[in-house]
Amino acid sequence: MDALAGLLKGPRASGAFLLRILLDPPWSIRVQDGSPLCVAVMLGGEAHVVPDHGDPVRLRPGDVAIIRGTDPYLMSDGTTTAPQVIVHPGQRCVTPEGVDLRERMSLGVRTWGSNPDGSVQMMLGVYEEVGAVGQRLLDVLPPLLVVSDDTWDSTLLPVLAREVTRQGPAQGVMLDRLLDLLLISVLRVWFDRPGTEAPAWYRAHDHPVAGEALRLFHENPAGDWTLVRVAAEVGVSRATLAECFRTAVGTPPMAYLTEWRLALAADLLHQSDATLNTVARQVGYGSGFALSAAFKRVYGISPQEHRSTAPAR
Repeated sequence: MDALAGLLKGPRASGAFLLRILLDPPWSIRVQDGSPLCVAVMLGGEAHVVPDHGDPVRLRPGDVAIIRGTDPYLMSDGTTTAPQVIVHPGQRCVTPEGVDLRERMSLGVRTWGSNPDGSVQMMLGVYEEVGAVGQRLLDVLPPLLVVSDDTWDSTLLPVLAREVTRQGPAQGVMLDRLLDLLLISVLRVWFDRPGTEAPAWYRAHDHPVAGEALRLFHENPAGDWTLVRVAAEVGVSRATLAECFRTAVGTPPMAYLTEWRLALAADLLHQSDATLNTVARQVGYGSGFALSAAFKRVYGISPQEHRSTAPAR
């Protein structure tokens, strides 16, 4: 498992909010739902994404935008159209005056808008949680990135467009996985394009020393890793491993492993009722006490305090 694969296990869709939207101009939607990640796909027509802070971006058919962070933004037919719909947490849609629009604009299974034959067609996939692991990925992304239709060729779009309005066995799981695949595809294209400042851990996946060490850490974070053992597995000296890893990734190998283990622990504490000792063993700590000390040093709170902030499952 490479670093990108490991990090992408963080923002894995589970009951993600997916919606096909059909509209005619003029239209404008203000999104202030607080979700950490949104994937917007233009199927037909055009749209503008207008952040509260930053330059607007035009989306054309086949373009995919990833909107990262909880700051509000506008999606509209133009940069000056006043908001007609406000999206609040829980994907609650109302008019600027507070009138609920759930029923008024429902057009069928996972379909919403003003006109079933609207000239503007897009899909939104919203990740309402990403966890500590996913946050490590999101932190290296710009608030808004767009992969245009002429820079990639994904067969996923027509499949997702077809499946989003279907009702079938395990349909929700299928849509979650399709959304994950779309996110992975877009991020790979984005990181590989010329001029993109890809994060060091992504660039390092091809490095013969640092890349192999990263794979060891992500495949087996609970392993009894020491600098000596990692160096032996990679087939280099400790000094070579330390120098290559720091140069390629930007941090010492064992410091990276600590950060990775604690991010995994943070997510496990939210996702399960396992004891602290069990979580500690799963991420490579000998005891709950050792994990607790490291966790508090990095996050500033105890694992128990962190667990208490978990959303209801």
